[in-house]
Amino acid sequence: MQIIENSKVKEKLYVEKLENGLTVMIMPKANIQKKYMIWATNFGSIDNRFIAPNEKEETSIPDGVAHFLEHKMFEQPNGTNSLDTLTALGVNANAYTTTDHTSYLFECTDNFIPALDELMDYVQNPYFTDENVEKEKGIIGQEIKMYDDYPQWAVYMNAMRNMYKNNPIKIDIAGTIESISKIDKEVLYKCYNTFYHPSNMVMCFAGDFEPEKLLEEVKKRLKSTEKHGEIKRIYPEEPGEIVKKESVQKMEVSMPIFVIGIKDSLDNKNCNNDSIIKKHIAIEILLNMLIGKSSKLYKDLYESELITGEPYLEYEFSKQYAHIAITGQSNNPKQVLEKLQEEIKKMKSNEIDLEHFKRIKNMIYGNYVKEYDDVAEICRMFVADYMKGINSFGYIENYKQVTPEYTKQVLNEVFNEEKTVISIIEKCTN
Repeated sequence: MQIIENSKVKEKLYVEKLENGLTVMIMPKANIQKKYMIWATNFGSIDNRFIAPNEKEETSIPDGVAHFLEHKMFEQPNGTNSLDTLTALGVNANAYTTTDHTSYLFECTDNFIPALDELMDYVQNPYFTDENVEKEKGIIGQEIKMYDDYPQWAVYMNAMRNMYKNNPIKIDIAGTIESISKIDKEVLYKCYNTFYHPSNMVMCFAGDFEPEKLLEEVKKRLKSTEKHGEIKRIYPEEPGEIVKKESVQKMEVSMPIFVIGIKDSLDNKNCNNDSIIKKHIAIEILLNMLIGKSSKLYKDLYESELITGEPYLEYEFSKQYAHIAITGQSNNPKQVLEKLQEEIKKMKSNEIDLEHFKRIKNMIYGNYVKEYDDVAEICRMFVADYMKGINSFGYIENYKQVTPEYTKQVLNEVFNEEKTVISIIEKCTN
């Protein structure tokens, strides 16, 4: 097994790529009671057009298939549900779908091997029938309606639609009532056989494990030993410019909520991993300097009651998209945007405040280090970064490379008023 060591956080990652293409990552955490594992496939909501291995024709699937498939994976031919089986073992099990991957996971203190048995069994043995697929449409349809009525999700999705013209990130992960009506068992089996091959998957463990022994346990339970051909994913061309500056929707909220989005023109496919990580760190620093809790702007906005609390700051990216999202509550979201844009202009025309820069940079570094205290955080982080082609240790390693000069360069390149949008959910008026 390859051992990747990081002396700064005093952790070792054991990595093995098996003959069938499965990547296994293990981070031993001696004397920690909790054990955590994720088995993830590189298949998310944006993967709706592809050419399957050994095929020539393109397959186009309805929106929401990755999420639908995640729901159906737990069902067994004998009528049991693997989620219930895992819960009965005293294991906390779950699954989730993102834009670029689907994950199956559990956390436990006891019964790790029986839980591994169950998870590896159901992920490798799908069971879809006309009846159980139809039944699931009603369940997921209710989930879609619930999210349609959820202001925090609506404000985010509206921001995506303001920024992206063609990229499927603007489509809800669960799809729509109409799109899931077109899903049948043949579509699910086609996507399972294409994307759930071990060569398109990664397994990550964190806890008190002996890596070599654990790897043998994984190998014993793997069904597929053959390699898989290449999956050709097809994504639409996305223009650099935004779709529209602003959207306003009325919903049942106590106070207006907003997402300020800044579309990034970065083509992550043409950047090396270190440069992507450096950019991400610089953007985190800039967002905190501009409108984070220790910033002058945040203090002014809070004291003038323009915002009610610290906004949520995020740089979201994959190999197919990249954007900033600033989420918060305000009685006047447009004024918050104006004040933020003034602050960006001011920062662009002045030197970076070195004292503030160092303070924020150290805080962010401290947050990175803290993530290694939590086995769940470790697995989620390493899986999400793996799907981006990144090793999570890179954030610790590249931290010192992010200079004030480089950060200023990122500020000038990314924080572009022409690529800035705002999505607002206002209170319904009676």
